[in-house]
Amino acid sequence: MRKTRGIMMVVWVLLGIMVCAGSAFAANETGRDGRFVAYDDGTVLDTTTNLMWADKDNGVDIQWIAAKTFCENFSTGGYDDWRMPTKNELAGLYSGSSRDAHGYHLATSLISLTGCCPWTSDTCISMLPKYEMAGYYAFNLSFITGQSVCSQQGLDSDVRVLPVRFHR
Repeated sequence: MRKTRGIMMVVWVLLGIMVCAGSAFAANETGRDGRFVAYDDGTVLDTTTNLMWADKDNGVDIQWIAAKTFCENFSTGGYDDWRMPTKNELAGLYSGSSRDAHGYHLATSLISLTGCCPWTSDTCISMLPKYEMAGYYAFNLSFITGQSVCSQQGLDSDVRVLPVRFHR
């Protein structure tokens, strides 16, 4: 009988710890904008694509390789599986019918960009004949025009990175 009580006590304590630990990581919803849901942990969920975005970019000019490293080391919301978005994923945030305070055409007001043209993970080959080396160029997406631009990976003027992850 005593042994059973002791086991039950341990089970209740462990259950209490699991419930408390789970609630410590649960984010609270702070806003909605169409298909997007913002949380108080710095994340925004696109309910159509099931992609979770950082609620803001990195905030400063950044070259492509540093942007890739930034995403790989990003840890907002208790998640550590952030990455650079693909060209198509980032294009999903573009909306020609809306404009934020900076003049960027974002599909939601819940995500903030400080530069027009975030990097994507997609590399490209420049159309300039003397620069035909894939890997030294990558696409960024202009949230002014909606165009993907094949840019030198060393570019660091008005380019940012917006981390993304798959929401499970």
